[in-house]
Amino acid sequence: MDMTNKEYDQFVKERSKPSPIWKNMIWAFLVGGTICTIGQVLLNAYKAAGLDEETAGTGVSVTLIFAAALLTGLGIFDDLAKRAGAGTLVPITGFANAMVSPALEFKSEGFVTGTAVKLFTIAGPVIVYGVSASVVYGLIYWFCQIFK
Repeated sequence: MDMTNKEYDQFVKERSKPSPIWKNMIWAFLVGGTICTIGQVLLNAYKAAGLDEETAGTGVSVTLIFAAALLTGLGIFDDLAKRAGAGTLVPITGFANAMVSPALEFKSEGFVTGTAVKLFTIAGPVIVYGVSASVVYGLIYWFCQIFK
């Protein structure tokens, strides 16, 4: 079956079902907004419990990461992400899910060669570039302080 690119594009358009973009955007907005609202409620609760702003913010991050990792392990987060799309992937919960999912997938290969290796497949580049960027920014700041 020889087709030109134009013919192939037409073939694909005829067979593809249309994407429900408005429905997807509404779900992403509602779920992402709910996650952010939960984060704000947690922040207010931690501050009401006597934590300062910075410590309360750290507590919110840790709580949301733990919740996303737990829900990923239970298989709930992926079901939610299928419906909500970017609504679950954009907040910090998406990073937790991205780390836990590959680790769970390869746990049968062992703790070190399966889980640990796959866990850092995603986190490794983020950590490397984060640390590298902080060193570069720190050096720039240091030089700026010296040559004031």
